[in-house]
Amino acid sequence: MRTAKLTRETSETKISLEFNLDGTGEASVSTGIGFFDHMLLSFARHGFFDLKLTAEGDLFVDSHHTIEDTGIVLGMAIAEALGDKKGIRRYGSSILPMDETLCLCAADLSGRPYLNFDMKFTTDRVGYFDTEMAKEFFYAVAVNAKMNLHIKQLAGENNHHLLEAAFKAFARALDEAAAQEERVMGVLSAKGML
Repeated sequence: MRTAKLTRETSETKISLEFNLDGTGEASVSTGIGFFDHMLLSFARHGFFDLKLTAEGDLFVDSHHTIEDTGIVLGMAIAEALGDKKGIRRYGSSILPMDETLCLCAADLSGRPYLNFDMKFTTDRVGYFDTEMAKEFFYAVAVNAKMNLHIKQLAGENNHHLLEAAFKAFARALDEAAAQEERVMGVLSAKGML
């Protein structure tokens, strides 16, 4: 089973997470930020990941620590669940439509973290989710999962749709990249390691 179970506690947040790369999309999420819960539930459902997550953060300050630290723990869980990465496809991509919005996500589980995030939001918040935190979340995931991640807005103007398309496209790209491929002997790298 490609799974991970993690707890991370700081003076700002306390996060518990269970993650299964080979799930069915079953999820239970509670972060105290309704829209963020909605995004993480969509991520799990559209990537066919099982996710159980509780996050308690200093929301009286703002949403930054809760969202960023959740990204850190999710990234760590992805890395742990991938294990030695033997037999995975390594690369995954998705161009995902949502009404007027079109979002591209491409991922490489290379072991070299990088984020290219090109989304243009026109509001500061969607619900209680600060839109600028989307980049911080995906950066935390990419660095801690050690993945190369590109997320790009191709069309769209509704901020809810833009965010949701990004999370769903990421889910689809990660599902594809993490999938087992019987033709891959060892890892998909000329160097022999990822």
